[in-house]
Amino acid sequence: MFSEWTGIAVMYGLTVLLAIPLGKFIANVFADKPNLLDFMRPVERLIYRLGGIDETQEMSWKASLLALLTINAVWLIYAFVLLLVQGSLPLNPDGNPSMTPDLAFNTAISFLVNCDLQHYSGESGATYLTQLGVFNFLMFVSAATGIAALMLIVRSFLPKSVETVGNFYVYFVKAITRILLPLSLVLSLVLVFNGTPASFDGKDSVVTMQGDTVGVSRGPAAAMIGIKHIGTNGGGYFGANSAHPLENPNYLTNMAEMVAQVIIPIAMIFALGFLINRKKFALMIYGVMTIGVLMLLVPTLISELHGNPAIARMGVAQPTGAMEGKEVRFGPVASGYWSILTTVISTGSVNSMHDSSMPVSGMMQLLGMMTGAFYGGCGVGILNFYYFLIIAVFISGLMVGRTPEFFGRKVEAREIKIASIVALVSTLLVKGGTALAAWLFVNYPEAAWTVKPSAWLNNPGYHGFSEMLYEFTSANANNGSGFEGLGDNNFFWNYATGIVLLLGRFLPIIGPVAIAGLLARKKYVPESSGTLPTDNGTFGLMVFAVIMIITALSFFPALTLGPLAEYFSLK
Repeated sequence: MFSEWTGIAVMYGLTVLLAIPLGKFIANVFADKPNLLDFMRPVERLIYRLGGIDETQEMSWKASLLALLTINAVWLIYAFVLLLVQGSLPLNPDGNPSMTPDLAFNTAISFLVNCDLQHYSGESGATYLTQLGVFNFLMFVSAATGIAALMLIVRSFLPKSVETVGNFYVYFVKAITRILLPLSLVLSLVLVFNGTPASFDGKDSVVTMQGDTVGVSRGPAAAMIGIKHIGTNGGGYFGANSAHPLENPNYLTNMAEMVAQVIIPIAMIFALGFLINRKKFALMIYGVMTIGVLMLLVPTLISELHGNPAIARMGVAQPTGAMEGKEVRFGPVASGYWSILTTVISTGSVNSMHDSSMPVSGMMQLLGMMTGAFYGGCGVGILNFYYFLIIAVFISGLMVGRTPEFFGRKVEAREIKIASIVALVSTLLVKGGTALAAWLFVNYPEAAWTVKPSAWLNNPGYHGFSEMLYEFTSANANNGSGFEGLGDNNFFWNYATGIVLLLGRFLPIIGPVAIAGLLARKKYVPESSGTLPTDNGTFGLMVFAVIMIITALSFFPALTLGPLAEYFSLK
């Protein structure tokens, strides 16, 4: 047991140790300072030339958002069409069929928005062409979109008024060439040397210890798994995701994948501090986020190690904890650690089945996605944190009787309205979607659909409600993990979560970028003795309180009907 705890301590410690110099490197990249990857400059110039981009042109926040949304719309159409016809295209040695329109709609959106919510089984639902040409491609560009979006708010922290926020295209290209591509290559090589497939061969026949002959899928898996974690995407090449022995062969690869998926979210916090020359502010953000993660992680580990009380009452010993749905090679501690980190950030990959987690663990996973502000995904984690910062500044200003100010700029009605709308819409999408699904399940269980609502849930009662709540929470948080007792590959879940995926991705980007753009144009007022400091522990505590209160008020009733009710039913 001690070695398991040591394992997760080493994983997190190594992540932070690597994130600090990576954060400095990222800051140098976006500040146009000399760095180790300057040799990529000719490649970037070629991309700008081919795309007709003037890299020296400054863009307003509105022009940058328009560019972001337009280019994402093009990728959505491209992905949707390829998935519809993949069965008729090359690089399909296993003869996998094309996707139905509703599944293609959901899958194209899911990978576009960095969620990778998979209503299909990885190795049998996609071909080698779409695994690489659609999913791999979207994993890079979606992560780069999030990083570029974060860079658009940086100037709102600087002590001068500006009309522009930089160049979205330049930020986007550099995010790929200088950050995502090199790191993904390193992780992919680690996986290849530990047995993860990297070929275009079809299925191989393997004789099991029982004497059965089974077909084992192969293909270019390592390339996809590298960016899957570096870009906080999470989509599995295989249906079992990182619980699959070829996707995550051993404890070493488990550590590598765990470090990989958390390193950029933490590094971006330090990068922000270096870019705006406010290291104390970055440390405040890191501290608030880390405390939030620990509050979710500790109950999860305790719950998983104590096992299932219903099984204990049957007289069955559980010396290693709750092992249902977990890989023996990882155990409950490494699995519990993964389940929380993958839900507080937007990765959503799994090395165990979340549907088999203990009720307390499931609730912590849900809370990690519902807050959306603890580390988060590539860039978008800080964007989610940003609107909580604005709300905290506003409330703090009211408490001390001063006009709210954030880094020398007045926070007024427009900024608060935008931040409030983003927070409220998130709640509406999750609870509204879950309420609609529950209403259909209860009132129209035998509706004459291809998949009747009565067939959606493998688990009745509280856990079944949690499965529906988890699906919409995961979609809204652009996470992608799921309680897989839910039958989700049907037109209701494909279209409903597809809409939530789009709104859950782009509203939390549009809102903070708009707020930052409005603030950046305002007159800068130098800080004085009466200015509310936003880089100390007191303000950090205020931000943490705002996050927890908003989350609790928004989601506690739904959690009471699901994981909390299930927890007390096991007592």
